Amino acid sequence: MQIGMVGLGRMGGNMAERLRRGGHEVVGYDRDPAISDVEDLKELVERLRPPRAVWVMVPAGEPTRATVEALAGLLAPGDIVIDGGNSHYVDDRRHGDELAAKGIGFVDVGVSGGVWGLDNGYALMTGGDEAHIRALSPVFDTLKPAEGGFVHAGKIGAGHFAKMVHNGIEYGMMQAFAEGWELLEAADVVDDVEGTFKSWRQGTVIRSWLLDLMVRALDEDPDLSELRGYAQDSGEGRWTVQAAVEHAVPLPVITAALYARFRSRQSDSPAMKVIAALRSQFGGHAVSSAEGSEGLGADSPGADVAPPA
Repeated sequence: MQIGMVGLGRMGGNMAERLRRGGHEVVGYDRDPAISDVEDLKELVERLRPPRAVWVMVPAGEPTRATVEALAGLLAPGDIVIDGGNSHYVDDRRHGDELAAKGIGFVDVGVSGGVWGLDNGYALMTGGDEAHIRALSPVFDTLKPAEGGFVHAGKIGAGHFAKMVHNGIEYGMMQAFAEGWELLEAADVVDDVEGTFKSWRQGTVIRSWLLDLMVRALDEDPDLSELRGYAQDSGEGRWTVQAAVEHAVPLPVITAALYARFRSRQSDSPAMKVIAALRSQFGGHAVSSAEGSEGLGADSPGADVAPPA
């Protein structure tokens, strides 16, 4: 096929390269002229033969909205816009309606695989009309792994909803590995923590690609001293928790993992200061910034302060 790719960053650029390796003709546009094939979206559309397919790989929110709006004014009936970024599924429905009014198709694709996707393939979760999915099947077949890794999840919005839940699960899995590592390091029972994680990669029920990546990180930095204990969230975790509230579905693990990322950004948590103050008031647990976590023992003055009647 011939396809346009808007956004040639780490994901979009690698996806364009994988498509080219698969024999497709890719016309790429990026704001960086050093890596762009064309000067603007208008030239990109002009370079494509109808019916056109344009894959958008730009940040979610306003950048995606503006790009889809611009393409709506340039494309013609029968063309298809694919949003492969991490957009909110609610935005997909709006984009689909706006493009449908002009006779232009819309497909949303949740993409997973990161920087490894160029060689290993990308997991693709798609949403849209069956006819549009079929028309794009040569592209999907090239991007996905050799076996599996593709689903037509449902109507418009289903692809990004599936990817949103996927990323929520990812949050929980990453948090579990992180907490296990911290406990092994803190307990002073296991001498070879790194070797323990490596041993779990074969034969265990928790073996996974995430575990492989953690072992790789430990190989590069055994005590993780080169990293800050700070983790950003890209949005899908929040949307997953919001969707859970809307549908009254309990997600305690994913929610806790999201909150743990929020906590990682606080060098001195205001909430924990309140907890320390309350413990001091009702139990005489003296904790200062200099004392760290050491409090009063059971036989210390103030440790037997009675609660109010």
